[in-house]
This record gives sequence, C-alpha cells and structure tokens, in this order.
Amino acid sequence: MILIVGGAGYIGSHVNKYLSNKGYETIVFDNLSKGHKELVKWGKFVEGDLGNLEEVRKVFRENKIEAVMNFAAFIEVGESVIDPEKYYYNNVVNTLNLLKVMKENSVDKIIFSSTAATFGNPQYVPIDEKHPQFPINPYGMSKLMIENIFKDYEMAYGLKYVVFRYFNACGADVGAEIGEWHEPESHLIPLVFQAALGIREDIKIFGTDYETPDGTCIRDYVHVTDLAQVHWLGLERLLNGDCSGFFNLGNGKGFSVREVIESVKRVTGKDFKVTEVERREGDAAVLIAGSERARNVLEWKPEFTDLDEIVRTAWEWEKRK
Repeated sequence: MILIVGGAGYIGSHVNKYLSNKGYETIVFDNLSKGHKELVKWGKFVEGDLGNLEEVRKVFRENKIEAVMNFAAFIEVGESVIDPEKYYYNNVVNTLNLLKVMKENSVDKIIFSSTAATFGNPQYVPIDEKHPQFPINPYGMSKLMIENIFKDYEMAYGLKYVVFRYFNACGADVGAEIGEWHEPESHLIPLVFQAALGIREDIKIFGTDYETPDGTCIRDYVHVTDLAQVHWLGLERLLNGDCSGFFNLGNGKGFSVREVIESVKRVTGKDFKVTEVERREGDAAVLIAGSERARNVLEWKPEFTDLDEIVRTAWEWEKRK
C-alpha cells in the first residue's frame, strides 16, 4: 500500500488517480487545511495531521505501507516571508514527524514534493540539477532543508528517496474528474480564468519590460498528469531497489505571461480586461527546467507540451468545479 500524504491536494490527488489506475492500493492522509476531500475518489482516505504523531502512528499501525509520497506543504512564497514560523513548522518539523514514524515502522522509501524555489535566482537556464541552490524565501528554504535531511537520513538510517523539484504545475485531469483548486488561488492560469468568468475585474501583468520576446516573464508549465506519470516512475524506481535521486521537472519550454493570457482567450472564447502594472520584486525574467535527467534516468515522457492543450484541460475542470 502506498501512503499519499497531502493526497487531497492538487498534485497529490492526480498522483492518487494515476497510481490507482496502475493497480496500486493507496491511502490518502490529509488534514484538509488546503486539500479537498472531494478530490479523493480513489483508495482509502484518513483525515489526520502530521503534527500529531499519534495520528501518524495509527495510520502506519493499521496499514501495511510499502512507500510514502509527501505532498503536504504550505506553498505561498509571500506568506512564507511574512510568517516563516508557519512554514518551518509545517514543512520541516511535520516532515520530520513523518520520517520518525517511517523509521519506527521500518518503511524506508519516500517520494518528496520539492520545488524550483530551492534554486533562488537563476544563474543560468535551463536550470538543471547541478544549479546552485540559494533559496530567497522561507518556502524554498524549508524544502531545501528537507532535501538535505534526506541525505543525512540515507547515510545514517538507509532511507531511500526520490525528490522532484516542480516548476509550474498546471492543467487538470483529462476526464475533468479532478483539477486545480486552491483557496486563495495564486496560480496564473486559474487566475486568468477568473478574469474570463468575470469573477475578477481584470488580470494583471506584472512587468512588460523584461528581456524576453514580448517583455513579460517566461515560465515552464508542466502538466499535472505528466507529474503524476513521473511520480509513478519514481515509485517504481524505489520499489525496484534503485538508488536515491533528485530530479527537476518541467516541459523544457517556456511560455510568457502574455502567451498564457492569449491562450486562455482562444480556449475559452472570452475576452477580458488585461492591466499592465509595474514589476514585482523578485520575479526572474525566465525560469525553465532542465529535465533531461528525469527523461533519461526515469524514461519520463511528458505528453502535454502544447499550451492550448494544457489550458483546455484546466478549462474543462474549471467549468465543472
């Protein structure tokens, strides 16, 4: 049985569906502070919190767990700067709780949801696994701390891990059974949908004077189903006894803010107000992943590389949500 911590969230719920379709038994452990029980349509659900050791121990005691996937984290960069304590307790201390109980139960395999934010400001692009890691906010630092803890735990206790550093997760399940659902929403594509639906009066472009073809920031958008696929591949790697590893995940192509907005207009058939404002502090001009290692080592083959196709899957979910 595979324990999916944070499996009621965006990426975790898609991984839960993917693994279930591959024949794995899954159990989702989530406190629903950010996730939604409605997204847990496969496997078993247990409401619980990593901050409560006894709740964690109970789920291990009552289920024969082979490996763990941990998606449970706070992810808002701005909030992490304002309230770093919240992020270090939730993202770091709670993960240590999980590792403690895993060790108590001789479960030595974990897949961890990390982030491109561990790299900080890019020194070059595409950003590969050799890029220096200098986080510029507590969110990125909290994830890097766990990455380093894994190395120590492997040396001391034999922990085996696969760490995936996402760039911009996007899109939704092709069948629109599940999708992106954040409260509050902070990701670009669903925010543009809100403008298209009249929920917000406009969509803002923060900076149009970057050194990019259209002057707006470029980001690497990787479809959530492609992320689910690579988590399955990483799990297979661990269960087959292969060594630990770190992998950057993106589609290898960048799309600008303006390109995303135009794609939403094409897919939805709706026009809406776009407002150009000043740059935000800390926004890099270009962030693109170098994902060759995942493609070569894990034989990962992303299927969703066309921006309109990515947006279309997200739009079908948005209409149904």
